[in-house]
Amino acid sequence: MSTPVIVDVVRLASGKGKPGGALSGTHPTSMLVHVLKATVERNGLDPALVDDVITGCVMQAGEQSLNIGRAAVLGAGFPESVPATTIDRACGSSQQAVHFAAQGIAAGAYDVVIAAGVESMSRVPMGTTTLGKDSLGPEVHARYPDGLVNQGVSAELVARKWKLDRETLDAYSAESHRRAADAIASGFFDKEIVPISVTDADGNTVEHKVDETVRASTTAEGLGGLRPAFRTDEFAARFPDIEWQIHPGNSSPFTDGASAALIMSEEMAGKLGLTPRARFVSYAVCGDDPLLMLTAPIPATQKALAKAGLGIDDIDAYEVNEAFAPVPLAWAHDLAADPAKLNPRGGAIALGHALGSSGTRLLATLVNQLEATGGRYGIQTMCEANGMANATLIERI
Repeated sequence: MSTPVIVDVVRLASGKGKPGGALSGTHPTSMLVHVLKATVERNGLDPALVDDVITGCVMQAGEQSLNIGRAAVLGAGFPESVPATTIDRACGSSQQAVHFAAQGIAAGAYDVVIAAGVESMSRVPMGTTTLGKDSLGPEVHARYPDGLVNQGVSAELVARKWKLDRETLDAYSAESHRRAADAIASGFFDKEIVPISVTDADGNTVEHKVDETVRASTTAEGLGGLRPAFRTDEFAARFPDIEWQIHPGNSSPFTDGASAALIMSEEMAGKLGLTPRARFVSYAVCGDDPLLMLTAPIPATQKALAKAGLGIDDIDAYEVNEAFAPVPLAWAHDLAADPAKLNPRGGAIALGHALGSSGTRLLATLVNQLEATGGRYGIQTMCEANGMANATLIERI
């Protein structure tokens, strides 16, 4: 089997996922074009050598429809012979793209792959693909006659099960902003962010290179004034013991973004004179209770650790996607994880969660964290709609 390695990972700085956000005037294909071009240019790679481009994108409608990965390959000027596909494993789409890329290389099907992700939540809002339609079907409704719930209510259910109170959730969220703000101030993200020219509200062309959703002034006390966002009379009657604590400040904001990882066989990296930055140790993907929905990172991480023969104390950094504050807190509780190693540069509550792009965004930060600290092993995991999760365990080279 060939050994797949990570040669590089890049991303755009996040933009607020609403009209007027820094990236809202940029077509999603153009965002993806930018990171694809940056990936080959930074590494002096002939794009003709790319065997496939695997792109994660969740809302595959409108400007993100009809295989946006292939559109971006053509827009980036890659040879027409380079293929691409676009996949959807909900929030873990680009993390799954990384898995498919690495597994294809290990199997000998590929030598060089770019795993990427993109999401423009300002131009293709969440929910666009269903447009009010029932996407589950009668069999799922028959299996869960009481009905599944939206992710916000699932976050409330997780907080209830793990006995996480509002003060704990808000304190964690404020700390996410503090860590992200410190990372920006120190220049930590400069190695992974590729600047992009955008048009600002005044019509001027400016360089976007700083995550737009980070608020350095955020405090737990300030978040304490925000009202819960997901309580309805229907859900309150169904779940009378929920305390209703989830609000915009302890949830990940809608965000625009794109990211890409250059993955190849160790042998090909040697032939091309490229220095691998990390290797894959194990991967896992699993399902869990679709009502709680957000808990699968726990068994996915346990599965990845077991495959590697490692324990949580062997891991030097954890990137656990902060879809909502209860997700990493429940994960850390059940894994007995060190809080100092959990999202040490801030997480999605501060940096944003651009759905299809988040998997490779987390990977970029994880690789850079290991390099910055001299750590050996890192793990990332991502909760996904309807109760799934990916986990990826890497080793710095």
